Amino acid sequence: MTATMPKPYTPKPPAGGTDVYRCFLVDPGLGGADAFLTGTQFAAQNSDVVHHAILFSVAPEALAEVKQVDAKDDGEGWTCFGDAGVDNAAWIGHWAPGTNEVLLDPKLGYPMAKGGALVMQVHYSTLALDGKPAGTDQSSVRLRLASGKRTPLVTALFPAPTELPCTASEKGPLCEREAAIQDIGKRLGRASATQAGALLEQCAKGKVKPGPTQHCDLTSPAAFTLHALAGHMHLLGRSIKVELNPGKADGRTLLDVPEYNFDNQALQPLPEPVAVKKGDTIRVTCTHDASLRAQLPLLQKLPPRYVVWGEGTQDEMCLGIAVAS
Repeated sequence: MTATMPKPYTPKPPAGGTDVYRCFLVDPGLGGADAFLTGTQFAAQNSDVVHHAILFSVAPEALAEVKQVDAKDDGEGWTCFGDAGVDNAAWIGHWAPGTNEVLLDPKLGYPMAKGGALVMQVHYSTLALDGKPAGTDQSSVRLRLASGKRTPLVTALFPAPTELPCTASEKGPLCEREAAIQDIGKRLGRASATQAGALLEQCAKGKVKPGPTQHCDLTSPAAFTLHALAGHMHLLGRSIKVELNPGKADGRTLLDVPEYNFDNQALQPLPEPVAVKKGDTIRVTCTHDASLRAQLPLLQKLPPRYVVWGEGTQDEMCLGIAVAS
């Protein structure tokens, strides 16, 4: 089954910005039966501007709300920085550069209820166009749907802060942390500007410790099983690691990407499923490199900045993405 955006969409970033997060309601073709999603393959129709995409399932009882949100926003779809922009939307798949078809163990699947729908969130970046028209996009996703009994899956997210100052040779107003955060608010919206502070509260008791390497220790609120992981950063990313109970006798590394490649963000299946107990610690650690800004043509044309967590291509992320049950 292939689900396609209803109509072509032309990305139009807000004034001063180069990023658009747009959500589209698409029909997964479930018919009159429940199903499990066991594989996805996203096809970016306009690869010049599509940065990444996330798929969310929407339960039938939430569909009316989604349609209301869609109707209130002019043009195709609706603006949705951060998530799907609606309640009760569950992350069931994603695409980023280097990701081909994601096939899951045949005994596993993301549950999709009959009468439900998909929300396709697409991040468009016009940074590489240098002011040229973006053109339209009508991306699609191929879905592998199965019936019968499966172990239901969920997506778990493990974020950590980014607090990357300018290099010693860089100067400019955006090298001040507060100015950089205000700039995120102008480009991406007020909610996006609060994310850096929220992550610091969660991971570092609100204390700012600038530096290339940051981490976050997350306490598991419940027991679950991990099946696959991926790491997500932007263009300044150097490495990302996800660990379970670091420093303890049962500690182990779940994901280790010592040389991060933005163009290879594929999910990595674990050799064997890993059980996580309630109260276990999951640590995600990322290293970013501000000196890459002067080496990358896409970023060279931008003013230097103190980099914090943000959805824009010129901002950064540190995020472990896990397939779990």
